[in-house]
Amino acid sequence: MLRVLVVEDNAKLRPALQTGLATTGEVEVLGGCDSGEEALELCLEHEPEAILMDVQLAGAMNGIEAAVAIRREFPRQPVVFYSIQDDDAYYRAFRRSGILSHYAYVRKSSYLLPEMIVPLLRDAADGRSFIEPEIEQRVQEVRVKDDESPMALLEPNEQAVVRMLCLGMTNEQIAARMGFRDKRTISRTNGRIYAAWGLSETATDEKVARTRAVLTARAGRILTWDEEGAAYAMDERGEWMPWEGEQA
Repeated sequence: MLRVLVVEDNAKLRPALQTGLATTGEVEVLGGCDSGEEALELCLEHEPEAILMDVQLAGAMNGIEAAVAIRREFPRQPVVFYSIQDDDAYYRAFRRSGILSHYAYVRKSSYLLPEMIVPLLRDAADGRSFIEPEIEQRVQEVRVKDDESPMALLEPNEQAVVRMLCLGMTNEQIAARMGFRDKRTISRTNGRIYAAWGLSETATDEKVARTRAVLTARAGRILTWDEEGAAYAMDERGEWMPWEGEQA
């Protein structure tokens, strides 16, 4: 039988899961806990063959972070993650975790029955991996947000200038607000912003570049314009799609 640890912060659901998995006759439940910190201690004590882990936990670590800590001690420890949470923070944690194999990541509402969980645990223990398509899509959406965030391409002073451009302030007003004695400093900073966002390649007129910089900042994503002035934004698949601005 597969030796499994259950990590679930819901005090009523955890024993129900343990009992349900045990009654399948395919799993030996070594124990259960509600935090990643305790899960690590139990792994060191019992060395389970697989872990069923909720993503939201009671301790300081979420389930993804707990799995990373456990895998430092037990490389590629098989883990089945499940969650009802749809928070960018969890998808960001998963993307940054570097977990490549021996795992599954599914919706709790879709895979709560023991007979559905056991095959996932066995596949993870055998080195196979599965991520529910809806979750994979959300992970990619977060990747695009993080990797293509316009502000992430700018230095702190440049970010401050962009925020004031979005308020409609002139170069002179921005220079005064930031304490620059030479207003040409803002012009130079604007040029750096346009270059970082690729606007200097599509707009030779400074007023156009300035307008497009504001649009880019407000959209929260990198935008590009073709020769006819049509705007495009990158979608979650990394493809350039027509962009018509935010909907009212």
